[in-house]
Amino acid sequence: MAVKEDAELEELIRQAGGGEPTEDEDDGGGLDLTTLLTVARRSLPWIILLVALGLTAAWLFLRYTPPLYKSSSTLKIDEKTEAGVLGLGGLGGAVEQKQSLTKLSGEVELIKSDIIYSRLNDSLALDVNYYVQGTVLETEIYGASPFEVSYEATANAAFDQKIALRFLSPTTFELILPEDLGGTEQQHTFGQPFTAAGFRLTIRQTKDYNLAALDGQYSFVINSAGALGNYFNTNLLVDIVNLDANTISISFTDHNPAKARDIVNAVDAVYLEEKLTRKREQAARALRYINEQLGSNNQSLSQAEENMEAFVKRTGSYDVKGEVSQLTGLLQTLEEERAKLQEQSEMMSDVGQLLDREQLTTRADGDVMQSIPALADVKDGQLIQRITELSDAQLDLKRALLSYQPGATVAMQIKEQSITNIKKIVRQLLRKNQQLLKAQEAKLLGKRAELESKLRSLPDKYTEQARLQRPLELYEKYNLMMLDKRIEFGISMAGATADFQILSPASPAVPISPVKVMIYAIGLAAGIVLGLGLIAVRYLLHNTVTNIRELERNTHAPVLGVIPTYDKEKMAVSKLVVDRNPKSALSEAIRSIRTNLEFIASSKKKRLISVTSTISGEGKTFVAVNLAGIIAASDQRVVILDLDMRKPKVNLAFDAENTKGISTILIEKHTWQECVQHTSIPALDFISAGPTPPNPSELILSDMFDPLIAELQQHYDVIIIDTPPVGLVTDGILIMRKADVPIYVVRANYSKKSFLKNINKLIRTNGFTKLTTILNDAKTTGGYGYGYGYGYGYGQGYYDEDNTPKGGLLTRLRKRAS
Repeated sequence: MAVKEDAELEELIRQAGGGEPTEDEDDGGGLDLTTLLTVARRSLPWIILLVALGLTAAWLFLRYTPPLYKSSSTLKIDEKTEAGVLGLGGLGGAVEQKQSLTKLSGEVELIKSDIIYSRLNDSLALDVNYYVQGTVLETEIYGASPFEVSYEATANAAFDQKIALRFLSPTTFELILPEDLGGTEQQHTFGQPFTAAGFRLTIRQTKDYNLAALDGQYSFVINSAGALGNYFNTNLLVDIVNLDANTISISFTDHNPAKARDIVNAVDAVYLEEKLTRKREQAARALRYINEQLGSNNQSLSQAEENMEAFVKRTGSYDVKGEVSQLTGLLQTLEEERAKLQEQSEMMSDVGQLLDREQLTTRADGDVMQSIPALADVKDGQLIQRITELSDAQLDLKRALLSYQPGATVAMQIKEQSITNIKKIVRQLLRKNQQLLKAQEAKLLGKRAELESKLRSLPDKYTEQARLQRPLELYEKYNLMMLDKRIEFGISMAGATADFQILSPASPAVPISPVKVMIYAIGLAAGIVLGLGLIAVRYLLHNTVTNIRELERNTHAPVLGVIPTYDKEKMAVSKLVVDRNPKSALSEAIRSIRTNLEFIASSKKKRLISVTSTISGEGKTFVAVNLAGIIAASDQRVVILDLDMRKPKVNLAFDAENTKGISTILIEKHTWQECVQHTSIPALDFISAGPTPPNPSELILSDMFDPLIAELQQHYDVIIIDTPPVGLVTDGILIMRKADVPIYVVRANYSKKSFLKNINKLIRTNGFTKLTTILNDAKTTGGYGYGYGYGYGYGQGYYDEDNTPKGGLLTRLRKRAS
């Protein structure tokens, strides 16, 4: 509705001014910093309120949001056994080995497995949660509940349901089931078992029970295995901290800090126990295998001993003759030499494989003899020299590759070609030595066959004794070896430790959510953003003139002066007030306007002043009456003509009648002398509008109007005409053409900015070069007059009016801010 009225009003203004708007009317567009600052200043109390509301909302959020705590510990995976420390070797050895990502990921999965969760629940008894109702929030009681619940579940057990409990006396309590379970109330005695919600329950008092518990509202929840698993999965976090150092972090979040820390400690302890259990199981399986092998070997050893014993009883001999011993010794020597040849042959094969993989040595100094000690037994000095030379060349090439790409330089190519040539020579020498070893082994086999043939030619008893002696010795050696292994594994199992170290135990739980600083920052930012949004909305919706700068910026007409708000008394209609308050700020402002009029039209000449506005209610009658009063107070004779015949108000300003006036003068029913009325100021008279005619515009255009003005100018120094609003009718424009000083009244915080376009149109279309404006009803600065940049400010205490802000604190703050 308001938009429609504004559109209609702008159309009337356009019709009154004539023509369509031009580019000149766009003056004053863009961002108006003065208006923006004014809107911001007036919005300051609301901004402060919004910021306070934002901070209050943040405080309420922090006050009624349960904080979330986090506790964490750091572990280092480090395989270690006491057997390794003793130098006996154990299961897995004592050699530290870098853990791969796969192994660490496996440890993470083990910690988050159902095995750990099950043991964790057993160690901390987390299957029942206890709660107490606070003023607003319900808080979990961990380790301090005044009662404890033991239960046996049946097929219809209602897990994960919150059951309320209220103490009736030191010996009785009331159990309140949830609505899903019927919502019944049951009274029971502490320590007496009863059936409820599908459980066989027994509730007992704890050491934390006291008389204050009688006033509390408690509840408990019996958690299912699925709920506990989900709880652990959701809140337990296991991360790999440093892959090279094999460290992992275990953290847990919960609304109870003590519970979070206990769970982290329990996870460390349960994980330790699980690792120890697994190591003991591995050692036990190894011992079972050793015992099985010992049992089987003992049977074979017993059988061999029995065979030897039977041979001795049958032959009656405990030893063989010297030849048999010699032959046997030679065979053993041949066997040892053959074993050494085989060992050297295998070593040659290994060197060949290392040669193919270019891994002759991993030592930083390139000493291949330390990496392959068996080379010392090789009799081929040239082979050893070439292998050493190849190792040194490869080490030199590796160092060069740190600075250059392969084949990048001639020197690099020479080094690579040299290594290739040495490799060929080494391979040839290896083949040569292997062929030589095979030839030597073939000779040894021939000698062995010859000795065995001689041995077979001896009496059968010596041969049979040797045959029986070999397995007996083999079984005895194997039996001793397995006994040693059993001792080693026994020590390993007894001294096994977990393969991780706790670098930092569970830290005291610290709050991680909500973050107070961030929440307060969000509340503050929200308040500021809403405040800025309020300023933007009020600025965009601001369509009225508020200060003199807006008036100057948007019009081409000079500003004659500013009239402050008159709030000493409430006036239903415009009144003459300057005679009653000569020292008021309003009187001083109008005196300044009177002085400024001298620059436009001197008081030494007769002056015709018209006062108009865009619409009714902007204060043109108030300005006309009080300006006339101020001029009349300077010993000039002034008459006010009320030509706003549609809505006459001048007579109301002086509490006079309107039975005759301008309308009756223009129709020659009365003379102006008969219609003139006097006021309390001797030099001030006025003529009211008279009865409202049906044709005000025609009367003003009649031939009687100009003679009336001319005749009045003979008797008065100043004629002030209160014209109709030019934004609604054209009567005012007709009068303004005849005026020496046309004045256009704009009311602060009332007149639309679009009204100012009409002033520029009047100047452009009608040639009103002397058109001036007055800003009416402008807010003052409270006790210090009104300073608008035109020298209208006066010292505090000069005026006789009371400028003390009225109302409460909020009202005074708003007035001070505006």
